[in-house]
Amino acid sequence: MLTPAALAAETSIAVQTLPAPVESMPEATDFRLGSDAKQTRFVLDLTRKVDIVAFALADPYRVVIDLPQVAFKLAPHAGEQGRGLVKAFRYGLIMQGGSRIVLDLAGPARIEKAFTLAAVDGQPARLVLDLAATDRQTFLHDIELAARPSHHAAIRDEPAAQADTDPRPLVVIDPGHGGIDSGTKGLDGQDEKDIVLAFGLKLREALERGGKYRVSLTRKDDTFIPLTERVRIARQLQAALFISIHADSVPHSEGQAEGASVYTLSDHASDAEAGRLAETENKSDIIAGVDLSTEPDDVANILIDLVQRETKTFSVQFAQTLVGDIKRVAPLHLHPVKSAGFIVLKAPDVPSVLVELGYMSTRRDLKNLTSADWQRETAGAVARAVNEFFAKRLVGASVGAR
Repeated sequence: MLTPAALAAETSIAVQTLPAPVESMPEATDFRLGSDAKQTRFVLDLTRKVDIVAFALADPYRVVIDLPQVAFKLAPHAGEQGRGLVKAFRYGLIMQGGSRIVLDLAGPARIEKAFTLAAVDGQPARLVLDLAATDRQTFLHDIELAARPSHHAAIRDEPAAQADTDPRPLVVIDPGHGGIDSGTKGLDGQDEKDIVLAFGLKLREALERGGKYRVSLTRKDDTFIPLTERVRIARQLQAALFISIHADSVPHSEGQAEGASVYTLSDHASDAEAGRLAETENKSDIIAGVDLSTEPDDVANILIDLVQRETKTFSVQFAQTLVGDIKRVAPLHLHPVKSAGFIVLKAPDVPSVLVELGYMSTRRDLKNLTSADWQRETAGAVARAVNEFFAKRLVGASVGAR
C-alpha cells in the first residue's frame, strides 16, 4: 500500500511523464484561500469552465476534487502553505484525460458547496469549494452516506424488494472506467470507457431477452465509480455472477497483440502481461491521495479476505465456458484464460470474471470493438456462456440435493 507521501510523489511523476497537454486543454492559472476559524473557501482560476466531482476521505482528513485534464500553471510551491481548514493542497495529472486536486485538512470538515463558474465580464472561469468545520462523528457519517451503493443509479434501478420476490439469478455487468477515467485510447482516439459501455448495454439486452435473469449495470452512463464500489454493488445486490468489461492496449514498443481474454482472480498473475494489466487497472483508485486503507471496514475486508474456494472454482468454470463461446464469433488471445489481482474480482462470495474484449492498439481488434454488429454478436456469445454456466450450477445443485 502506498503511503500518502509516496502517492504525492507519484502525482508529481505522472505530471512529468504523461503526454504534454493538448492545445485546447483548460489551464489553472491561480488560486485563493479565504477563511476564518469555521469556514474556508478554495478558489481556482481556470481558462474555461469544467465539470468536477468532490468527495471527502478520513484518516487523514482530505477532500479530493476530480476534474478533466488541466494544465496547472500555478506559481512554484503553490499549495504548500494552507489557511483555515486547509493545511496544504497538491495537484496533478492522474491519468490521461483526468486531473486531481487533494486538499489536506486541519480537521474534519464538510463540503458545503462545490461548483464551477463560467468566465464572464473579463473574469476567468472559477472552481469554488466551500468547507465548514464539523466533528469527527458527523464527518465519518457523511462519508459513509456518500459511499453507499444506493446513491448510484445501478442500485436505484433495482427495487428494494425485488431480490426477495424474484427468484431469477442476478447478473451484474460492469462496464469499466467512466467519467474522469477514460481508460485506454484507441488508435484513432476512441475511449475505452465508451466502447465497453456500449458493449455492456448490448449484453444487458441479450441477457434480458431470454427472461431468465435479472440484470443490473454498475454504470449506465459516463459516470466514474471507484473499483471498490463496483465490488460493493455486486455484493449489495447479492449478485449470482459479476462480469467486468474492458478493452486492452499495448505500447507500440512491445509489438502487437490481439484477441479477447478472460481473467479470474489470483494473488499471483498468470503471466507478465496479466500483472501489467491488473496494476494499470487497479491504479484507478490508488492514486493522488486516495488510499484504499481509509475505506470503511467492509470494503477493506473485501480487499484482504481470501476468495472462497467455491467462488473461485465457479469463476474459473465460467471463464472457461466463456472462452469457448467467444471463440465462435471473435478472435481470441494466444492465451485466452488468465488470472491476475484485479480489485473488481475480489468479492469473496460472487463468481467474477473480467473480459478484455480485444486490443484497441491493434487495427483489426479496434475495427471489431467499434462495430455495433460485432458487439451484438459477441454479446450474444457471452449471454450463451451465462446460460451454460447457470444450467450447470442448477444441475449440480439438483444432484447434490438427492
